[in-house]
Amino acid sequence: MTVHFHSPLGATSFSDDKMQKVNLYESAQMFCDVYCLLPGQLQKAHTHDDNDKVYQILEGECDVEIGDETQTLEAGELAVAPAGVIHGIKNKSGSPASVLVIMAPHPNFNG
Repeated sequence: MTVHFHSPLGATSFSDDKMQKVNLYESAQMFCDVYCLLPGQLQKAHTHDDNDKVYQILEGECDVEIGDETQTLEAGELAVAPAGVIHGIKNKSGSPASVLVIMAPHPNFNG
């Protein structure tokens, strides 16, 4: 068995073009990424029929949409999007934001 230790703080990569994803870990059971959003960047609302997703704000703040509800979350706060529920995230603040994202099971693991 291989053990993985990662610090999501500082595992960031920002681009003016679009939100960036930094993968920390993935397996057939799950993935763990850091989403890096500059002001105005977003992940469009979408659904996963068979996958739960967790968003935890690491730095900054983002609006998180889950179902028909949207809340602004700050560093340390998290939201869970159950399978089959529409969800998305947007940085409406004036500062960069980083978000720890975990999804299980992994929707398209390529091994």
